[in-house]
Amino acid sequence: MLVRTDDEVYRVDAVWLGPPRATFPWRARYVSYGVGLLVMVFVMFVQRRLGIGLDFFSVAWALVLTVLVTRTVGKRIDYERPLGQVARLFRYELTGPRPRTGTVGGAVRSRHVRVAAASRPAAARPRTAGKDRSVKRKGRVRAAA
Repeated sequence: MLVRTDDEVYRVDAVWLGPPRATFPWRARYVSYGVGLLVMVFVMFVQRRLGIGLDFFSVAWALVLTVLVTRTVGKRIDYERPLGQVARLFRYELTGPRPRTGTVGGAVRSRHVRVAAASRPAAARPRTAGKDRSVKRKGRVRAAA
C-alpha cells in the first residue's frame, strides 16, 4: 500500500495569478513582494547616505540590487523555513559569540616598572670575615685594602 504525503499541497506557491491576459510577466510569491519592498527602501536609504543623488541610474541600480537580494532571500524561504526564522537565524549569525583569534596585549615595555636593587636573604650573602669593605670615619669613606 502506498501512503501519499501532503507535500504537494505545500509545493504550490502563493502567487498572484491576476485576471486573464493581465498577469505579471514573472512569478513571485507574496512574501517576495514584501521582502523586495523592504530591500528597496533599505538600498535607497543607503544610496542617499552615501551621497548618491536620485536619478535614473541610481534607481535602476537600486532595482537591480533589490531583485538580486530578493531572489537570494527567496531561495532560502519556503513553507518549512518561513521569513521570520530566516531573519532570526541571520541575526544570530551576526551577533553570536566568536572565538578570539587575535592576541591580547602587546609589546612589553618596562618604562613604568620601578627597578630597585635586589636584596638577597642573609643566608645567601657572602661573608667577608667580619671586615667591612669600607670604613667610614669623620665623613670620609676609605676603601679597605
